[in-house]
Amino acid sequence: MVQAYILIQTEVGKASTVAETISKIPGVIQAEDVTGPYDVIVRAQAETVDELGRLVVARVQQVEGITRTLTCPVVHL
Repeated sequence: MVQAYILIQTEVGKASTVAETISKIPGVIQAEDVTGPYDVIVRAQAETVDELGRLVVARVQQVEGITRTLTCPVVHL
């Protein structure tokens, strides 16, 4: 299992709607509104890195109101 944090910037006033929409996507563990340089932080998981990439590109980035994403895979050292 591969997990990642997805840091999301949204259009002004769209963070809550984006977080709520993303929280319903299969593979998303948690989606939270935050303050700072990012508006929403998502924790997601998938079976493989390729599947995680598809989740981000095909599902998360298609949500209306998102302007930019940064995916940070979780590593276990």
